[in-house]
Amino acid sequence: MEEYSYPIDVDWTTDEIIDVVAFFEAIEKAYDEGIVASELKGKYHNFKTVVPGKAEEKTIFREFKSNSGLESYPAVKLLKDADDNDVIRI
Repeated sequence: MEEYSYPIDVDWTTDEIIDVVAFFEAIEKAYDEGIVASELKGKYHNFKTVVPGKAEEKTIFREFKSNSGLESYPAVKLLKDADDNDVIRI
């Protein structure tokens, strides 16, 4: 895995930062080798507790893309129709 600068809000707690970084690491995994849908769902759920709003989510996704070149939305979109055991691969 590459080392990227992750989008972080200075107002987030340490646990919130860990949840956001874990989600973006899961997105990287979806690109690199694939990730089981249930794992990505859990990380996305935790991410959404930190970033509940769609507008803020889009801003953070854009920032991550500009840092990494990786799109988060396609992986999240695949989750909608995925069974827990499916492998999400971008």
